[in-house]
Amino acid sequence: MGYIVYFTIVRAGTFVNSPYNQRQEAFAKNVVRGSITDRNGNVLAQTQVSDDGSETRYYPYGSLFSHVVGYSDPDLGRTGLESIENFELLTSNAFFVEKIQNEFDGSKNQGDTVVTTLDADLQQAASDAMGDYKGAVVVMEADTGKILAMVSKPEFDPNEIASDWDTLNTDTENSPLLNRATSGTYAPGSVFKIVTALAYIRQYSNYSDYQYDCTGSITVDNTTIPCAGRAVHGHEDLRSSFANSCNSSFANIGLQLDIPKYRETAEDLLFNRQLPSVLDYTKSSFVLDQDSQTSEIMMTAMGQGRTTMSPYHMALITQAIANGGMLMEPYLVDSVTNYTGTEVRRNVPKSYARLMTSDEAAQLTDYMTAVIQEGTGSVLSGRSYTVAGKTGTAEYSSESSDRTHSWFTGFTNVDNPELVITVITEGSDGSAGGRAVSIAGRILDSYYN
Repeated sequence: MGYIVYFTIVRAGTFVNSPYNQRQEAFAKNVVRGSITDRNGNVLAQTQVSDDGSETRYYPYGSLFSHVVGYSDPDLGRTGLESIENFELLTSNAFFVEKIQNEFDGSKNQGDTVVTTLDADLQQAASDAMGDYKGAVVVMEADTGKILAMVSKPEFDPNEIASDWDTLNTDTENSPLLNRATSGTYAPGSVFKIVTALAYIRQYSNYSDYQYDCTGSITVDNTTIPCAGRAVHGHEDLRSSFANSCNSSFANIGLQLDIPKYRETAEDLLFNRQLPSVLDYTKSSFVLDQDSQTSEIMMTAMGQGRTTMSPYHMALITQAIANGGMLMEPYLVDSVTNYTGTEVRRNVPKSYARLMTSDEAAQLTDYMTAVIQEGTGSVLSGRSYTVAGKTGTAEYSSESSDRTHSWFTGFTNVDNPELVITVITEGSDGSAGGRAVSIAGRILDSYYN
C-alpha cells in the first residue's frame, strides 16, 4: 500500500513522461496540450486548435528555442522541455466546475502552462551575437541556478520538424539536432586552466610564491608546448600565468602536481560524474592517472589532450566560483500555472553541492578578474558592468594548430555576481578566445544596456 501511494504521488510524473507509456495518448484525448512561456510571459510553444478540432503545435519564435524547448510531434515524439514537462502540459488544473462542464459537453480541458526561467530577449541577443557560427551559449543567474538562455547552433525550426526530418537526420556535417550546449563535447583549451590552478592551490599552500620564466615554449621529454603565437611572457607568478593564459607555465604546473590528487580535484568539479541537469547531456571526461605520460600531463594541464567537456558543464563550474564555491542546482522551469494564470507549483533555488571552499572561489575570482583587467580578456574591461572570466582556444585537429575552437566563460558584477555566461564557437582562427569573448561582450551589452 505504501508503494502504491509513493508510485502515484512521487513517481507518477516520471512514468507518464516516459515515451514508452501509452497512457500519454489517453491524456492527450482529454486535454489540449498547455503552453510554454518565458519568464516574462512570452509564448514559446502553444497548441492551436482549428475549427474542425484538429490541433497543431506552434512555436512563435521558430528556431530560436529549438534545442531547449524542443518539439512535440505525434509521429516523431518529443525533445527538450516538451518532453520533460509532458506530464504538466497534459494535466489540467482548470476550475473543477469548468472541467465538469467540459466533460458533459464532450470538450477538452486546457492543459497547464509551464513558465520557464528563459528570457526571450536574452536568448535573441545570444543567437544574434552567435550569428552563423556553430557553437553554444549558456547564461545563468549566479546565485539561483536559473538558466536564462541556452543557444545551440546550427538550429532547426520545430514548426517544420516533420517535413525537414530526413534532411536534419542526414546532415552529419552540421548535426542541427544536437544540443551543443549540453551534449557537445569539446577540448576545453585554456578555460581548463581554472581546474589546473585550483589543483595547484590545493596541493601547494605556498602557491602565491610560484615563479616561472616564460620563453615562449617549454620542452620536457621531447615534448614541446608553445605559448599562443609563441608569445614570450617573461617572469610570471601564478596570477599572471593565468591572466596571460601561459601554456608553458601551466604545462610546468601540471608536471608539479600529484596526479591522483589532480584527478580528485577534477572529479570534485564533476568530471567523470553525473551533472545536475533536466536536459540530456554528455559527461565530461578527465583521463589522467598515475600511469599517464609526461606529454599527456603537460597537454592536459593547459586544456588539451583527451580532456573533454560541454559548455553547460563549464557554466556550472563558473557558477560555483561566482557563488562562493556552492553550485546551485540549475533549473529551467520557474513555475506551473493553470491556463488562467493561477499558480499550481513553483520551483525555488536550492543548493546542489559545494565544489570548492569560499577561499578557493575568491582566489579563482581574483585570477579571473586579472584576465579581464590585464590579460587575454581585456576587451571586456571598462564597460558599465564588471567581469571576471577566462578565455580559451582548443585545437581540434592534429593536422593544423590553426584549427581551433574559441571559448569564454565568466560572470558579471564581480563584487555581487549576477550573470554567468559561457560561450564556445567552433572553428575559430587560433586567437586567444577572441571570437568567444567578443560574442560574450555583445550579449552582456545587450542585457545591461
